[in-house]
Amino acid sequence: MREVVRPQGAGSLEPRPPAPHNPTMRQRRDERRTDLDPPPLHRASVRACAWPGCTAEGEFRAPLSRDDLRSYQWLCLEHIREFNRGWDYFRGMSMADIERHRRDDVTWHRPTWRNGAPTQSFSFTLHDPLGVLGEQEPEPSPPPRRLASKTETMLRRLGLDQRAELADIKRSYKILAKRHHPDLHGGDRQAEERLKLINEAYTYLMHCGAFA
Repeated sequence: MREVVRPQGAGSLEPRPPAPHNPTMRQRRDERRTDLDPPPLHRASVRACAWPGCTAEGEFRAPLSRDDLRSYQWLCLEHIREFNRGWDYFRGMSMADIERHRRDDVTWHRPTWRNGAPTQSFSFTLHDPLGVLGEQEPEPSPPPRRLASKTETMLRRLGLDQRAELADIKRSYKILAKRHHPDLHGGDRQAEERLKLINEAYTYLMHCGAFA
């Protein structure tokens, strides 16, 4: 049997005991770990139920009143159910008030105006010549022009009334002069007399100053 020869200077084959731990390094690691840990969670303050005599937690909100829907009170589950059973938004309102409230809901209870009605800041009139809107009131006609009796007589000769303008006079004269010209009636004396009256009316109206 061969003899095992150990190299010179070799120690025992048994495991060496662990080196003593450095307490300073361990303390530093613990401090580093403590800094990385999240801070402890703090629970928010608990709301008490607003129901008289109740000490449970108020987890559900309910409006304080019909007139102040944006202000709330907090109730527990039992009392929010009780509140919902007794809540009636229209309590104490007449049928007319309820119907008015429902109509105002369409415009979110904001003021409105009819088309063409003046508002607080400006006046606006919508022109609707085709009557599509249905509620548009017709535009008032201008008051008739006050003319002398002779002017009215001359206008009637041309088939016009007091509302006639200069362009209407010229257009009517051109039509009547062509219609009653003697050449178209074979030299009829009556046509000639009518043309004289038309010419007289036209000349007067063009120089009377009422249609400048």
